[in-house]
Amino acid sequence: MIEVIDNIENRRLLTVQILYHMPDHPKLLQTYLWQQYDIAPDFPELHHFLDFWQKHLEGKLHSVLVGDVSILTDEELKYYSAGYTLH
Repeated sequence: MIEVIDNIENRRLLTVQILYHMPDHPKLLQTYLWQQYDIAPDFPELHHFLDFWQKHLEGKLHSVLVGDVSILTDEELKYYSAGYTLH
C-alpha cells in the first residue's frame, strides 16, 4: 500500500546555517549547519529545533539563515495505475 502524503508540494529540504555565541567565549561566533525535511511556509521542524536549542543548549543564537529546495516538482510527480506484489 502506498501512503499518501498531504501537501507534497509544500515539502522542502531545508539547509540551515546557525551562528551562535560560544558559551566560553561569547564574543566569538561558531557555525552549525543543519538539514531537515520540513513543510513550507511554517517550517514546524525548524521551529521545534530552534526551541530545543534555546531551552537546552548554552550557545546563544546570533542568526539563522534558511535555504530550502522543493523535493518534487509537478513535472517529476507521476501516478501509475499498476501494482506489484513481491514474493
